[in-house]
Amino acid sequence: MPTKVVTFGEIMLRLSPPGFLRFSQAKSFDAEYGGGEANVAVSLAGLGIPVDYVTRLPKNDIGDACMRFLRGQGVGVDRIVWGGERLGIYFLEMGAMQRGSKVIYDRANSSIATIKPGMVDWKKVFEGAGWFHWTGITPAISQGAAEACLEAAKVASEMGLVVSCDLNYRAKLWKWGKTPGEVMGELVKYCQVAIGNEEDAAKVFDIHAPETDVTSGVVEADKYRVVCEKLVERFPNLKTVAITLRGSLSASHNTWSGLLWDAGKVFVAPTFDVTHIVDRVGGGDSFMAGLIYGLQTYGDDKQSALNFAVAASCLKHSIFGDVNLVSVDEVTKLMGGDASGRVAR
Repeated sequence: MPTKVVTFGEIMLRLSPPGFLRFSQAKSFDAEYGGGEANVAVSLAGLGIPVDYVTRLPKNDIGDACMRFLRGQGVGVDRIVWGGERLGIYFLEMGAMQRGSKVIYDRANSSIATIKPGMVDWKKVFEGAGWFHWTGITPAISQGAAEACLEAAKVASEMGLVVSCDLNYRAKLWKWGKTPGEVMGELVKYCQVAIGNEEDAAKVFDIHAPETDVTSGVVEADKYRVVCEKLVERFPNLKTVAITLRGSLSASHNTWSGLLWDAGKVFVAPTFDVTHIVDRVGGGDSFMAGLIYGLQTYGDDKQSALNFAVAASCLKHSIFGDVNLVSVDEVTKLMGGDASGRVAR
């Protein structure tokens, strides 16, 4: 029986020019909601995992609309705290071919940025839950958000929950006075499960994979085993470490796979050739959600858990918006080798 998951972080209003227009061409913006931990929560709800999302939202119509979006996706919203001045915004210009995507943040002084320890009753939040997930985006937002995240991780650990994190380095966010390495080390030590991409461990903990070039489109999984081993050496509480493996041939064409280190054993997923990307934002979050589902569902079969995560996140690249709106059946069909994309009639 899957255990209830709690995620904590910032959800934002996402504004992007229609299609592949540039910011300078935009006369209107498509509005979506998204954010690392919220994306994980929505994905898990779609996969049938009970999940609560904890954040701080402004008590106004925009905050209420955001809450309704989450509720409409099956995410538990009763633990959201209300207050602060505004919902954060990010603007996304979708890249295509050899032109990369661009992100501009407008999230200063958002409701979650002004959160403080003690605003969330974590013991009450974690009642009946078995898993807590956070990402490196949350402690990057502000000192208060970092302290609240640490508060949550400590309580979750004390209550016996599995604690997971996505290292998720965001250079544009770490502006409040401390470096990622100074803050993240104290947080990650409470985690049993961690994921990252090819640069997260390098940027946060100065742990590098040898001689890698993700721009070639070929990512050699075996070279990332050393990253997992060094993370576990530094954080002995870690039992499972996963690395998403993205080879970027262009903004529209990536290869996609993943590596899982578990108790000294290494598993590598099949590689998908993602040739016509609709939206890659949220790819790592959909991987994390798929991995949580896989680890809970497949138990000791770590290869299947990883394959599920990679297949789920491969499908995310075909979906506009931050969140991964796929079913278990769709993921297992792709896991089984059916990548035809034929019409289901």
